[in-house]
Amino acid sequence: MESRPSTFVRIPRERVGVLIGPGGETKKQIEKALNVELQIESDSGGVTITLAENFNDPSVLFRAKEVVTAIGRGFSPENAFRLIREEDAVLEIIDLRSIFGKSESDIRRVKGRIIGAEGKTRRTIEELTDTSISVYGHTVGIIGGFEQVQIAREAIKMLIEGSQHSTVYRFLHKKRHELKKNMLDLWEKPEE
Repeated sequence: MESRPSTFVRIPRERVGVLIGPGGETKKQIEKALNVELQIESDSGGVTITLAENFNDPSVLFRAKEVVTAIGRGFSPENAFRLIREEDAVLEIIDLRSIFGKSESDIRRVKGRIIGAEGKTRRTIEELTDTSISVYGHTVGIIGGFEQVQIAREAIKMLIEGSQHSTVYRFLHKKRHELKKNMLDLWEKPEE
């Protein structure tokens, strides 16, 4: 028996149930959508992703690994499935430990700034950039189109560096306006 291409990713143990889903539904959806098999070690959070038999596109391993990683980093399956549904969707993970080291108080403080009162700041960034954002553990995850993720990342970086929320909102509104203008320009360009 020949071995099929596979990859491995580890997620937090408390996210394993979300990855499996009620009655194994989430796991089945990922397997079906991407032609992969997931072997999940519930006790360690280890996930081996293997290409399904008679399927020969190793690039889906990368996509499946992103979906599993997204769920592991606190995204709901619905938001993680944007990586399957939207062709240009990307996953970006900002590890706050790489910025603050092990300082729990700094990480907690900055997570609070990113989430905002009653989740307002996170929601505003999501709405203005058309992204999904998950603040979980020591990471901030962003899912969306490549350009939108870059803008959301920049806004989050501004918050991490201490910019006022109003400054970040102005930046986001300006970027949203630029993106919309670029889209209109694309539509209105005459054929040569």
